[in-house]
Amino acid sequence: MSTPTTTLALGPDWLDPEVLISTFGLLGILVIVFAESGLLIGFFLPGDSLLFTAGLLTADGKYITWPLWLVCLLITLSAIAGDQVGYAFGRKVGPALFRRPNSKLFKQENLLKAHDFFEKYGARSVVLARFVPIVRTFTPIVAGVSRMNYRTFVIYNVVGAVLWGTGVTVLGYFLGQIPFVKANIELILIAIVGISVIPIVVELLRARLAARRGTTAAERAAAEEAIREAREHFGKH
Repeated sequence: MSTPTTTLALGPDWLDPEVLISTFGLLGILVIVFAESGLLIGFFLPGDSLLFTAGLLTADGKYITWPLWLVCLLITLSAIAGDQVGYAFGRKVGPALFRRPNSKLFKQENLLKAHDFFEKYGARSVVLARFVPIVRTFTPIVAGVSRMNYRTFVIYNVVGAVLWGTGVTVLGYFLGQIPFVKANIELILIAIVGISVIPIVVELLRARLAARRGTTAAERAAAEEAIREAREHFGKH
């Protein structure tokens, strides 16, 4: 079987999943998954489409000749390791880093929103974030900053890594053998990226609507109190 060459229209050619896999092979996939799972520099990498393409190419035996179970195992382990590094970074360096004045890369408000997200959804956020680009890169770091219980983080980190790393790869493996999918792989990859950013779009729309609506004096007072308490909390670590 042969797989049509794809050039994902959503980014530069060197971020095209098939180009990355054909150039760096399975090792490149593992490095990218590790970086996107917890290193600050990995937020722009094509995680979902990369895993789907990895499964498809594993089915074809093109560029990846390892068995599916081994590919999934290694990807899952890389995802787990990446999150562990992100958590450790956030726990040891994060508090001091996020106490600095706002910059292009770090905003105090983003840290506070992430803190509220953890307060609301708890450990489930570690699993859910796996399926949202950009968010999955920063979530383990924020988990470390927020001092999430380590054992709880490890458990949900493993669950999320298995569901994402193995699930998306297996999906690509089996769907990639369907003629329609193989003939329209670029559209499929664009659809995957589009679906994965829906939560971000929804959040942006909600924020814009909230800004248009404005806030009451009570809401502003509550927000200021939350900010003060969060800053005092992070200042202790």
